[in-house]
Amino acid sequence: MFLIHLIAAAAGGAIGSALRFSVGALMLRVMDSGWPWGTYTVNIVGSLIMGLVIGWFAHKGNGGSVQVFLATGVLGGFTTFSAFSLETARMVESKAYTQAVLYAGSSVILGVLMVFAGLLIMRKVLM
Repeated sequence: MFLIHLIAAAAGGAIGSALRFSVGALMLRVMDSGWPWGTYTVNIVGSLIMGLVIGWFAHKGNGGSVQVFLATGVLGGFTTFSAFSLETARMVESKAYTQAVLYAGSSVILGVLMVFAGLLIMRKVLM
């Protein structure tokens, strides 16, 4: 079972990372600002999707390798705390303190709220 879960996480991670790269590239073309829209978007959207996925499996039962594929793999590869941390540190280093606080604070708050939103949506849909 471990090997199946490992393969599921790795395959999902490859997909999630490719999606994250694509969103980042798209945001660089679409949004013209110093704000790290790609990382911001994947972390907020990924948090909502995480809530939906976990809410689904909480209602339907343990998803086993499918849950590992989606939650650990795809969403683990799609969202990125290390890039978020680096971008926040760069803002601080460039003395963009207000932007750093807004980015870090809103990312964490919106991320947590989106997980709850996903869980609530799944509870309403599946009940």
